[in-house]
Amino acid sequence: MKHSSRPSALSPGTHSITVPHGPARVEQRYHVAGSGPVCVAHSGGPGIGWEYLRMAGLEDHLTMVYVEPVGTGRSGRLPDPREYTVATYAGLLHHLVEHLELPHVTLLGHSHGGFVAQRYALDHPGRLAALVLYDTSPVADGEFWSAAVAGMERFVARHAADHPEVTDYVTALNTRLDLMPDTGATAVLRQIMPAYVFDYWGREAEFAPARRSLRMYAEPNGGQGAPFDVRAELPAITAPALVLAGQQDFICGPRWARLLAESLPAADLTLLTDTGHLAHVERSARFTTEVLSFLRAHGVLEGGA
Repeated sequence: MKHSSRPSALSPGTHSITVPHGPARVEQRYHVAGSGPVCVAHSGGPGIGWEYLRMAGLEDHLTMVYVEPVGTGRSGRLPDPREYTVATYAGLLHHLVEHLELPHVTLLGHSHGGFVAQRYALDHPGRLAALVLYDTSPVADGEFWSAAVAGMERFVARHAADHPEVTDYVTALNTRLDLMPDTGATAVLRQIMPAYVFDYWGREAEFAPARRSLRMYAEPNGGQGAPFDVRAELPAITAPALVLAGQQDFICGPRWARLLAESLPAADLTLLTDTGHLAHVERSARFTTEVLSFLRAHGVLEGGA
């Protein structure tokens, strides 16, 4: 008799499966925490270790499944670094959803993970219960990156007098991480982390441990292909979506959040004040409330909005 894989696949802890990739297979790890309806979370980067995305507030209400993206941590590696594309990650995500035996999935994508979530939603529209697009964008072309550099330049101008070390941040942002070892890429990420939060130095005792724990894996930054751009496709995503961004996020802030929300037929837009790119760390209570209220409003969680 064949038994369902759900109980073991969604038991708390770390899991490892092998999934198809072209003619070969690759190890895909994921981590389960919490209880309640399932929410699959895809972290950003590409190449940032999944651990920074732990969301304790959501784990009190949801079974959070954190993807450990291929190319990071102890997940497998692709044979060719050029294959680390959004489409590749969306395909690997689908194999994980299939393994979890989820007929409908609530999907949360942060930053680059939001690119993956959008691609997944477009490729598998019938599988979505709800979509949370968190500090992300529907496009990552030359204009997007120019705006990110300009945002970093403004950050440097505001803080260079009191914190002269930020004068190197623009150069660091433009570094080719794929040409570095993992230790070098991690050093760059930790160096510029203060730009990703609002008022880092005012809350340094709180944020410094998170900064020290960040990990970056260089190889996924070698992905090649056309710049990410799904703006023309987004009206096809009819599942309820929450677009959430920090008002002071220099890289995936209000401009891109509004563009997402305007393009999605069933989107709610929430902008958090005094918040950068890491709302679940900076404003954890508000972040949790916004996500849970959205899921309740759309029947993913029981209870009123």
